[in-house]
Amino acid sequence: MEPKQLFTERIKTLLGSESDLFFKYTKKPLRRSIRANTIKLSIIELKKRLEKRWKIEQPLKSKNFPEAIVLKSKLLPGELGKSLEHKLGYYYVQELSSMMPPLALDPKSQDIVLDCCAAPGSKTTEMAMLMKNQGTIIANDVRIDRLKALVSNLERCGIMNTIVTRMNALVLCKKLARSGFFFDKILVDAPCSGEGTIRDDPLTLKMWNINMIKRLSALQKKLISNAIECLKPQGTLVYSTCTLTPEENESVIDYALKNFDVKIEKIKLPLKTRPGITEWQGQKFDEQIKNCHRIWPQDNDTEGFFIAKLRKIR
Repeated sequence: MEPKQLFTERIKTLLGSESDLFFKYTKKPLRRSIRANTIKLSIIELKKRLEKRWKIEQPLKSKNFPEAIVLKSKLLPGELGKSLEHKLGYYYVQELSSMMPPLALDPKSQDIVLDCCAAPGSKTTEMAMLMKNQGTIIANDVRIDRLKALVSNLERCGIMNTIVTRMNALVLCKKLARSGFFFDKILVDAPCSGEGTIRDDPLTLKMWNINMIKRLSALQKKLISNAIECLKPQGTLVYSTCTLTPEENESVIDYALKNFDVKIEKIKLPLKTRPGITEWQGQKFDEQIKNCHRIWPQDNDTEGFFIAKLRKIR
């Protein structure tokens, strides 16, 4: 079976009769959204500046996340990144569903946090904002080109509580655990096949193949395993991907539940989500998987995402 046909069949298995709506949304232009950076400027002041040239809305304001802003005006290519407000770090160009993992992790100003795969920094800068630029974040990535973007974004957004490291996340977590250094909270925004991003990047679908998904699933299981090892007892870990494949999502969390003393925490997010699935291609997952969150593009007019929050028992 051709990769594109296999992808279609898998989505139909997950969504049934609703799959037509999903594919309709994959062809629909993605709404442009930004996140206010309250470290540098209040939301009220940013709104005053933005409304002088753009029509905007705050779709999540009623759900206590006014920082999320959607641009209703028609934009020129690169217009958001070229504005003075962007260059001054008053906002970060970020898709709505991408803002959810830091909200799920809920880092506080006194926490020590690890961001395993941090670049280019959308979630790192959001966590720093939630922490009021206090506490400590270790922002790690393995690729030097991505680290340059991360450092640039941290500087632009005025982030002062973050240490940047360059290392394979698997090795870093092992070394930290062996040295007795443990974290209150960890974000594993794992490398993935990116099925949820095909609205913004159609090339993702052209690169899609089942062997890649199998390789990524194996890597993701190693990532979450090593991250759990350097998490404090009663600490929390959020695992997220921008893909929709059960092999990279529910299967990874099921693996963690079966091999570590962890449980899935219930969380509330300001976007509509659906529970994780408990069975896929004959494999049955732990019933706790229902407490994971699937974000489908057709539910919120966003990209697709998967989010799970784990607590380490001991």
